[in-house]
Amino acid sequence: MKVRRVFLFDIEDELNATAIKKQQTKYSMGACICKEKHVATSRRSVRETEGSNLSQGQQSVGQRPVSSSSRRSLPSHSHSRSSSRAGANVDKLVLETLKLIRTLVDNEQGPPQAMLTLHRVAESEDGWLQVVESLVVSIPLDDPLGPAVITLLLDECPLPTKDAILLLYKRLKLSPISPAKAYNSVSCQRNIGVVLGCLAEKLAGPNAIDILTDDVVKYLISNLSDKLDPAVILHSLVALEKFAQTSENKATINKCLRECNPCPLEVLEKWWRHDKYSLREVGFCAQWCLDNLFVTENREFSYTKEDLTNINVMLNSKDVSEYLKISPDGLEARCDASSFESVRCTFQVDSGIWYYEVTLLTDGVMQIGWATKSSSFLNHEGYGIGDDEYSMSYDGCRQLIWFKSESHPIEMPCWKAEGVIVDLELEWQELRKSTSNSNY
Repeated sequence: MKVRRVFLFDIEDELNATAIKKQQTKYSMGACICKEKHVATSRRSVRETEGSNLSQGQQSVGQRPVSSSSRRSLPSHSHSRSSSRAGANVDKLVLETLKLIRTLVDNEQGPPQAMLTLHRVAESEDGWLQVVESLVVSIPLDDPLGPAVITLLLDECPLPTKDAILLLYKRLKLSPISPAKAYNSVSCQRNIGVVLGCLAEKLAGPNAIDILTDDVVKYLISNLSDKLDPAVILHSLVALEKFAQTSENKATINKCLRECNPCPLEVLEKWWRHDKYSLREVGFCAQWCLDNLFVTENREFSYTKEDLTNINVMLNSKDVSEYLKISPDGLEARCDASSFESVRCTFQVDSGIWYYEVTLLTDGVMQIGWATKSSSFLNHEGYGIGDDEYSMSYDGCRQLIWFKSESHPIEMPCWKAEGVIVDLELEWQELRKSTSNSNY
């Protein structure tokens, strides 16, 4: 049986909403965590990896992270690591945080007790190592909020020293062959990639040069093999992107990639339009890196090869926040930054009934909806679609409708990677969402 649920909103401004009449747009999202002051005061607490908030002309889609905070350094001394029992307790706290994090949506809510306890554990160097190792081992592969929780907890912890990070590498035994046997599963290697990317972001600049050791760069590049699990490839590639934010690291990575024959990125970019979504994600990121970061000789930029003749509407590269990745055909977007990225598209509607279709390539925290031109995109403050009176959005991961920065829960299953249609009726002032299986 199909159930329909209609949400009414007062739309006073002219809806410069994105109108794609039967124009399909595809979005591939990664984890998005907003760097705000604290979970207790964060605007939305959690919004996914790998995430972003996309608004099409003004259609919108978004991902919201949890918020961040502490920047103090770890004390130079450290407590000796406790027995495996202590490690098991930390694992339990990590999983409890993962379970509760999707419920943190209001400003008044404080962080869960499990998170506060983990922060206290991480105050010492050895405690920080214990928390990071637990994140690597405990976070499951199939939870869409897994990468977001890793990013959140690392961002909330004290800033690690270079020595602490090098000791982490030693414990993980990172090498071109593989990490230590205890961390050799697909989920652990995916989580290692997320951790390395977070550290590269936290320590951007001279410190990032020190922590990109020969073993780490070779380990990450060895993970770009098309024989490995797509999740491992994807997060290793994203980690390389984040290390490359420092010019010296970018040169180092470029040199290592040039020594590979064939270049692994040129192999992986062929997956961009693959029918399997996990491979498509990898292909998108590989192509984006070749066009923007790791440029190779004698390779045409992707946008020069795209035929845009039959494309009537696309994401607007001039109306987008700074860290969002947009495909060369303008129909696909992805965000791997730890901020809340947004984009509108190139078509405006003022009256009538309109809808657009989005293919979700991941099932994480995103916000899809409609926005007027007056809606503000403040990525570092976590503002995007659904955060003011000029926009509305639907978050199928946490089953929420957002309007004026307030959430309205809806009774429906978490969305999956599938087609989503967002319907706007301007005269009736109604917003409807439907999937391939049911209408709401």
